[in-house]
Amino acid sequence: QVQLVESGGGLVQAGGSLRRSCAASTSILSINPMGWYRQVPGKQRELVAVISGGGTNYGDSVKGRFTISTENAKNAVYLQMNSLKPEDTAVYYCYALVFKDYWGQGTQVTVSS
Repeated sequence: QVQLVESGGGLVQAGGSLRRSCAASTSILSINPMGWYRQVPGKQRELVAVISGGGTNYGDSVKGRFTISTENAKNAVYLQMNSLKPEDTAVYYCYALVFKDYWGQGTQVTVSS
């Protein structure tokens, strides 16, 4: 069983920045892929950014604005979100695949115009 504990997020004005953190209960070296998804009411959960096999993959809508990174010593993955737009408003979830899917508790990110 893998636990993912998220922090960060909240309310920010358009054009601002936020940083999300996710700490895993196991070494992230054993997690592949690991990253972030988001969901708005009435829509499917969508890819934001993942690290897989040493490479990164971003959703088209966040490319150039969001950056995913990891810190092995803290078993953590981060999501730096810059130039935020109102359409980035969603619940953001940390994700990890370790034989099966694991999800963090999710945190609301709201971008006001």
